[in-house]
Amino acid sequence: MVDFSIPSPIQNLVTRIHQFLEDVVIPLEAHADEDPQDGLPLERLKIAREQAKAAGLWCPTMPADLGGMGLSITEIIPVFEAAGRSLLGPLVMGCAAPDEGNLHLLHLFASAEQRERYLKPLAAGEAFSAFSMTEPAPGVGSDPSMLRTTAHRDGNQWVINGHKWWSTNATQADFLIIMARTDDSGGKSSATLFLAPMDTPGIELVRNIPHLGGPDFGGHGEIRFNGLRLGDDAVLGDVGSGFALVQARLGPARLTHCMRWTGIAQRALEIAARYANTREAFGTTLGGHQAIQWMLADSATELHAGRLMMQHCAWLIETGKDAKQEMSMCKVHVAETVNRVLDRAIQICGGLGISRDLPLARWYESARAFRIYDGASEVHRMVVARRILKTYRKA
Repeated sequence: MVDFSIPSPIQNLVTRIHQFLEDVVIPLEAHADEDPQDGLPLERLKIAREQAKAAGLWCPTMPADLGGMGLSITEIIPVFEAAGRSLLGPLVMGCAAPDEGNLHLLHLFASAEQRERYLKPLAAGEAFSAFSMTEPAPGVGSDPSMLRTTAHRDGNQWVINGHKWWSTNATQADFLIIMARTDDSGGKSSATLFLAPMDTPGIELVRNIPHLGGPDFGGHGEIRFNGLRLGDDAVLGDVGSGFALVQARLGPARLTHCMRWTGIAQRALEIAARYANTREAFGTTLGGHQAIQWMLADSATELHAGRLMMQHCAWLIETGKDAKQEMSMCKVHVAETVNRVLDRAIQICGGLGISRDLPLARWYESARAFRIYDGASEVHRMVVARRILKTYRKA
């Protein structure tokens, strides 16, 4: 029998996180656009992070020896959803993208020296990181085989040249994880990941990309590598293991995105339901009209289905099973559900919904990118369809 119960310690933890968000994080939302480049000012973030650490709510995925909570991937589902009720919650609690995914990657593959230099400061909240993979056209976007940034040997060094963008956190990052092509075969062993401090000569932060929604803390950087020189100690994992490491990072990262955004969507549903219970029109409250009832019911149903999909994916990962197809299904469903739930919440709240008096409009703008990053919905549908066709071709 499948056990859907949440262990009592995790339930208690979720309750504490909800209260922490009400007391500390949600009040910070008034300052979310205070800094024209990074949104929330760094000093305010630092204070809130210290409060999270004092409350025992810091870095849920990292083990205790790195200052974290040591939770498993199945345990973090309700925890990340609770943190995700505010766009600032994961940032304050040390489980926001891209740092959370980079922590996972470094914890799995960093050398002893790299753990000291990069992983420990990142886990302690003393550093920020960026994952530098995506490139402007004609470089790598959804198709990793189009990687154009190169790293070639020159004596005992690697020389990296290339052009990246959408390197989230770039304006605050202390270091980058860079994906570059190390041979011309185009195969699975043709790419390598490199670690580099942001101030290394040869790294040029061109700009913080203007975008829908935001500003986001750390921005989304466009970066050029102009003769960047790194030693072998900068290689993360092995030379040629870049694609494998990226998959090890992106699989769980897609799932944690789903968890966090479900928190936002759930809070949006609650805002819409409260408004529907109080706003009167045409002789009754909005909630008395079937059209509004169906919107609320559809949102609750789709969120419930998404939670079940996340639980299944997490169980597959935790038990060492292949979760690629299920992960793609989950990413498509949750990303599109979140956008629909927010759209319905705005529709129910009407003029108030599109105002900045509620957070719905800001969330709506930010959520649109969720259907693109970590694999566009169309790409994930392609992955699922290929698996189906392959299965029944064999049959």
